[in-house]
Amino acid sequence: MRFRQALIFLVLVMGAAATWLAVSYNGSGRAPETLHFNDKGIMKTTIAGLETTVVQHSAGNPRAVVILCHGFGAPGDDLVGLADELIRLQPSLNDVRFYFPAALLPLGPGYGGGRAWWNLDMQVLQALQGGSLEALQEFREREPAGMAKARSTMLAYTNDVMTQTGLPFSKLVLGGFSQGAMLTTDVALRMEEAPAGLAILSGTLLTESVWKVKAQKRVGLRVFQSHGTTDPVLRFDAAQMLQAMLVDAGTRHEFVSFNGGHAIPLQVLTKLAAFIDISIPKQ
Repeated sequence: MRFRQALIFLVLVMGAAATWLAVSYNGSGRAPETLHFNDKGIMKTTIAGLETTVVQHSAGNPRAVVILCHGFGAPGDDLVGLADELIRLQPSLNDVRFYFPAALLPLGPGYGGGRAWWNLDMQVLQALQGGSLEALQEFREREPAGMAKARSTMLAYTNDVMTQTGLPFSKLVLGGFSQGAMLTTDVALRMEEAPAGLAILSGTLLTESVWKVKAQKRVGLRVFQSHGTTDPVLRFDAAQMLQAMLVDAGTRHEFVSFNGGHAIPLQVLTKLAAFIDISIPKQ
């Protein structure tokens, strides 16, 4: 779902002129890659086939990386404004590099430039919103068509990003909103090396039997999860089921509920900024 519909932020206007450089050591023996940022610390690039907006406020190599994936129906740059807001709330994130990939699938003019990681079964979604327990059980166990391709793309994406920066996965916080949260939860549980942290913003439980097994290998993983108690899109009780599964697996889990819907309110951003900062080691 579209983040902008839930919370009003000033969207950054992407300038074209590069005013400073950041050198990323790729660890491969090849010459380091130089990234060209504009005067707002923003650049556009393509990584693993995904158009990406990158934000970094400080010059030089970053101390850590945050990858945030948008939700179904949102434009690829929907979450870009979060970088400035998170840095404002937690100034120590100034030397963190933020990556905002655009999802694989364009949804056509009816979505105003929106994209998706995979297509949704609207009939199932409507049944979920109607309170059907049968639909919830099916939704929890089924892997959506197209999710496997999104997963393989995001696994390649995270590998390319960490190779580009020369940083270990212990300095990566991976997360997303809505469908982006579902995808990054799946990826974080399947990566060969665990990330430093996982941020699940208004996500939900999918492929429960698979995730439950894979989560057993993520003991100690820092997880931040937020969800609105009146979310009309993804049910709050399903978010609680995901929370219970991750807690039972031994993750270090922080759950933030709020009185609201499918959104990322300021109280969540404040706690998310602190979570990112504590999850990534200082240089």
